Amino acid sequence: MAYYCYMVLCSNGGYYTGWTTDPIRRLKQHNAGLGARYTRMNSPCQLVYIEEVADRSTALKRELQIKMLKHPKKVTLCANATLNILSQFSVDPSPEE
Repeated sequence: MAYYCYMVLCSNGGYYTGWTTDPIRRLKQHNAGLGARYTRMNSPCQLVYIEEVADRSTALKRELQIKMLKHPKKVTLCANATLNILSQFSVDPSPEE
């Protein structure tokens, strides 16, 4: 099973960082108001960063590392990230019906 750390850009310009096994499902949950309180208050969200990690423990540690970054560093991380992994997913932020 693959694990991912991800960042979404919220409508207020802030980033939300989390981990998941299915980034697209998680994005849809955030945009449907079923995700974290922060994304419920600041949706819609756009997936801007995904990083595949080895296991759940590594995902949790990496999530914390990213959350500790200041906003400008998160912007740089997203800008420098190769978006090839994003192309593996059909990013449709609308919730499932």
